[in-house]
Amino acid sequence: MIEFLRRIAAHRLAWGLLAASALFLELCALFFQHVLGLSPCVMCVYERLATLGVLAAGLLGMVAPDKWYVRWSAMLLWGYSAFRGFQLALKHVDYQVNPSPFNVCSPFADFPSWAPLDQWLPWLFMPEGDCAQITWQFFGYSMPQWLVVIFAAYLLVFTVVVIGNLVKGRCCN
Repeated sequence: MIEFLRRIAAHRLAWGLLAASALFLELCALFFQHVLGLSPCVMCVYERLATLGVLAAGLLGMVAPDKWYVRWSAMLLWGYSAFRGFQLALKHVDYQVNPSPFNVCSPFADFPSWAPLDQWLPWLFMPEGDCAQITWQFFGYSMPQWLVVIFAAYLLVFTVVVIGNLVKGRCCN
């Protein structure tokens, strides 16, 4: 089993599936924004950025998954992005479940001055919505609640893959 997990992380297909899943989520977000007219809030923008981190990890892992340093760099980026996305989604759910004048998100994105993404790519990173407002639901769950599930799944798979790569086995590198 450990050898199987180690071999999965060393193949391009697995990293391609990770990248494809994150790309699908990004395309869904753009569909909701530009086709359905749902304005993203600042938390949505940050969650998009975390999803782009997972996408970047998948693309990085596809470059040379057989090289341990590329594979581990991709896994660390994947884990960090999934963890931050999970944290952001939980905070976003808190804004929706416990709305109050004291529990609100900022109306402006707080990007570093050297990378003002909301100014460079406003069609992707400009927050215009309200974090506490629930504008879409699927099976009774809001978009941030679904993102909690999605980022938790990313973290679960990440944990299994990391354990498979840390445990000594009979396999190579």
